[in-house]
Amino acid sequence: MGVFESIIKGLNEAIDYEQGNGSARVAKCTVNPVPEFNAQQIKNVRLSLGMTQVTFAEVMGVSPKTVEAWEAGTNKPIGSARRFLSVLQTDPSMLTKCDIISA
Repeated sequence: MGVFESIIKGLNEAIDYEQGNGSARVAKCTVNPVPEFNAQQIKNVRLSLGMTQVTFAEVMGVSPKTVEAWEAGTNKPIGSARRFLSVLQTDPSMLTKCDIISA
């Protein structure tokens, strides 16, 4: 089955389900809240990775001034940056696994 046929099949199944003419697989999951990070915790994540503020900024997709402001406590990272910080804190190897950096 090609991509187009697969999409059409999925859409037809969704229509059938919505009209009460079928069943659907249901998977439940809990999404944990996005963690907060204070200035020292952000610096600790960066230092645990052995990165300068400039390199860390490149990894995070922000400017070096932004990282500097986070670590000074002047600004706080937004949700997506906080989620990424939490991933890096938990599993620093994600940077190489996701080809963000090359070792």
